[in-house]
Amino acid sequence: MESNFYSPEPSSITNILTLRYDPLIKPNLPTKNSKDFLTIPHPINVQHYENLICNEMRGKLETLEDKEISIALSGGVDSTLVLALLRKIKPKIKLHAVSIKFANSVDETLVASKIAEKFNAEHHIIYLENYLAELPKAISIIKLPFWDLHWYYVVKKSRELSKTLISGDGGDELFAGYTFRYNKFLSLTSADSTPLEKVKVYLECHERDRVPDQENIFTKKCNFSWNTIYNRLLPFFDNELSRINQVYLADYNGKLLYNFNPINSRIINAFDMNLLTPLLSEELLSIAPHIPTKYKYDEQNNIGKLPLRKLLEKYNASSLISKEKLGFNVNTLNLWKSFGQSICQEYLIDSAIIKDGWINKDWVSKYINKQDLDVRYVNKFFGLLAFEIWYRLFITRDMSANTTLN
Repeated sequence: MESNFYSPEPSSITNILTLRYDPLIKPNLPTKNSKDFLTIPHPINVQHYENLICNEMRGKLETLEDKEISIALSGGVDSTLVLALLRKIKPKIKLHAVSIKFANSVDETLVASKIAEKFNAEHHIIYLENYLAELPKAISIIKLPFWDLHWYYVVKKSRELSKTLISGDGGDELFAGYTFRYNKFLSLTSADSTPLEKVKVYLECHERDRVPDQENIFTKKCNFSWNTIYNRLLPFFDNELSRINQVYLADYNGKLLYNFNPINSRIINAFDMNLLTPLLSEELLSIAPHIPTKYKYDEQNNIGKLPLRKLLEKYNASSLISKEKLGFNVNTLNLWKSFGQSICQEYLIDSAIIKDGWINKDWVSKYINKQDLDVRYVNKFFGLLAFEIWYRLFITRDMSANTTLN
């Protein structure tokens, strides 16, 4: 999709609108297979992970010689740990912690403020009344039809403060952070489940990414097929790994490789910034997948990132963060009610992607005017909105990147 703006790739459209990532995007990080996630028993020394993270930051920062540094601070495990270790290796440098406060959503900035204060970082809070307002600008930068682009706002603000931005990206995929779906997957599968059965359950555990009548969204022009989606995921579940390690493998080779990382890199480049992701260092990428799952994930209590949490205890910060994963989290239902529905009605009812035969007009008409729409459909409409904006920017070219959605 990204290389030929005049002829959208049907499989890219269906991938992004079904999986929220596209394997046709060239990844910046190495892909991994089942051998990379084989368990190698070894004593866990969390100090070793701390050294790896610190060495990665120290080495990169020495070449940059920054006097001020920004860090994306959600208030979760990953960003908090990175901030703690950054302050350890740079005790005197001025740090800027950047957080987002989404309107009508859980306010995580209260926790983030306490964390920033503890590690002597100046806290900057971006208040987003309308998360979708600058979506055309963000899509013009990444050149891909994604809508969940909070990173655009973080980088935009950080560029006002420094030349370098540090993030905790990678902690979820390498240290078992997606606990909200692990229990569900394990409870709905067994050792006797076939690879295809596990793929279908895995997709069910990502229920917010798709709708029950997903296939009806697309016209024949898109050539949507569930078998194509299943075949994309089958290698991650047709191997000798344990079920939970298979999930880790699929997660790593999903949104991290083909959404988060490449998108974040493009936004960073557009704002001429340096990005450091110490949890995605070459050494951690090599070591972390092999950690026995019992040292990463407490199945009984459904708590992940155990090595990282252990390190946070050392810096007296573990009590400040939640055991549940939140991250930068916008309440999409409230966004739909305040701005999203009216914006989608304006852009999708008479959309180019319907006129040009990509998206089924009947599906859009069936749901777009409904009140109290299920969150899965809300997410799907935001995905279609991103597709329409991308289409107008790069295909019909009748939209300005400076258009504000309101």
